[in-house]
Amino acid sequence: MDNQVEEIRNKLNVVDVVGSYIKLTKTGINYRGVCPFHKEKSPSFFVSPTRQMWHCFGCGLGHSVFDFVMKIEGIEFGDALRILAKKAGVELKRENIQLKTERQRLYEICDLSCSFFEKQLEASQIGKEAKEYLLKRGITNESIIKWRLGYSPDTWNSLSDFLVGKGYSRQEIVRAGLAVEKENKNDSYDRFRGRIIFPIFDANSQVVGFGARVFKVANEKEVAKYINTPQTLLYDKSNILYGLHDAKLSARKNNQIVLTEGYTDTIMCHQAGFENTVATSGTALTQQHLEILKRYTDNLILAFDMDTAGENATKRGIDLAQEKGFNIKVIETYGAKDPADIILEDPLKWQEVLDKVKSIMDYYFDSAFVKNDKTKPEGKKEIAKIILPAIKRLQNKIEQSHWVSKLAGKLGTSEAVILEELGKVKIVSVPQLENNLQNKIQNINDKSAGDSLQMRKKLLEDKIMSLLAKSPENINLISENHNCLFSEKTKQFVESIDKNKALIKDSMDIIALKQEVEELENLKEEDIAELLLCLSHLKDLELKSKREELEKSIKIAEADGKYEEVDNLIKQFNCLGK
Repeated sequence: MDNQVEEIRNKLNVVDVVGSYIKLTKTGINYRGVCPFHKEKSPSFFVSPTRQMWHCFGCGLGHSVFDFVMKIEGIEFGDALRILAKKAGVELKRENIQLKTERQRLYEICDLSCSFFEKQLEASQIGKEAKEYLLKRGITNESIIKWRLGYSPDTWNSLSDFLVGKGYSRQEIVRAGLAVEKENKNDSYDRFRGRIIFPIFDANSQVVGFGARVFKVANEKEVAKYINTPQTLLYDKSNILYGLHDAKLSARKNNQIVLTEGYTDTIMCHQAGFENTVATSGTALTQQHLEILKRYTDNLILAFDMDTAGENATKRGIDLAQEKGFNIKVIETYGAKDPADIILEDPLKWQEVLDKVKSIMDYYFDSAFVKNDKTKPEGKKEIAKIILPAIKRLQNKIEQSHWVSKLAGKLGTSEAVILEELGKVKIVSVPQLENNLQNKIQNINDKSAGDSLQMRKKLLEDKIMSLLAKSPENINLISENHNCLFSEKTKQFVESIDKNKALIKDSMDIIALKQEVEELENLKEEDIAELLLCLSHLKDLELKSKREELEKSIKIAEADGKYEEVDNLIKQFNCLGK
């Protein structure tokens, strides 16, 4: 083993390995960059090609290429050895299967599953139809091979049986996110059935999870269009950006990354030559995403549907990117078309779209002035409410001054007035906001840890009512889907606000409850986020209750030998999970 470690060390250049994770700039005979292991503004992280080592003079970390990969990936030496062996083209000697780490076995399961899905796309009749669908969407055969697209048969255990035949246990397949455990925990079934498969790669081009689009299954309308691998030891959607493994070099070369929302968008962009493109795979930008992106560039172009930018999760992601000092630009409205649709029509049109990007601040200005009348006092107030927090988040004071001047000019007021209002704006950093919200929900959970679901549900509803009592304008966050989760008392309370009636007498009790439970900060952004989080937890409790009922029904049907009914109940159970 020592000989192999030395062989890998000799075949790899520490500059290339470290440079595949973070931006490095040549400084004399060495390279310099911002340390990925602690927060710093002035780069104190150095890589020495002559000594084949790295060291940060800020936090003191450093040493070999193996140490770097272990630290940045959060893995053990054996896993780092395997990653670097692949980069060096060194084939490791066959190990005893019992000595392999759990992580390594999960990597193997994911890679074997990927090969299985690829084979199904080429060999099975429906797989060939799925491939034809992909080709019609504009994805070439070369891209299908490059991105290892596949098809999962519409059967219950074909993948699991294949993997068991390769020496892996059903429990390991469940832990890899590729199978769903049944209630009795002695059996499982394939998670992906009758779907086009999009393998998801980590930064080292290893398969860690899968996205799956429904294709020709019974009752297609009753199942989710897309499903993904759940959280596993390898896959965390808050840490993974689809396509990053293939976008890293282009991102550095172009000094920018384009963020899209879907797998097909990313594949089509790469296919057309726009290789500095990645996808967030349906989740909002997280702190982890941004820390990863920061290694490659400070310039982000958002190819999102910006109509959703007002949604809390999306807005928090953009705000967090601003706080981290990213230069954010937004693609001009391109109607209902996705990037993939535009590229399919004409790749040159996508270049035209990219040439017309506007800064996030210009987007906020345009959006605020389109939606509000700047000639009226209330319109000016609403415009300021939208733009001032965005200005406050800017890290550079010169940049802040520019936008203050522009806002003053467009509103026809003095910069002194704008600066005075800017001083009143309170900004809670996004990480701090998320911690506060999670702590508040945890407090509710702690208080009811030994109680029933109904007690936890009541506490969440009380919290929702207290938030609405404080900020009635947030009533628009409540939809019909939420109403069905509420008790009769909460429904009446919501209706009384919705109809702009004077709050019923009982609302005074709610206000008192609010004060007893906690003293809320007077921040509308946090109120909205907290309300949405409460609604989400309430929905989770409702789903848990329904799942428990279905589990009981499945057991009764199994005991009675009603296997057709069991299948139907399991489908209902799976739909709830999705």
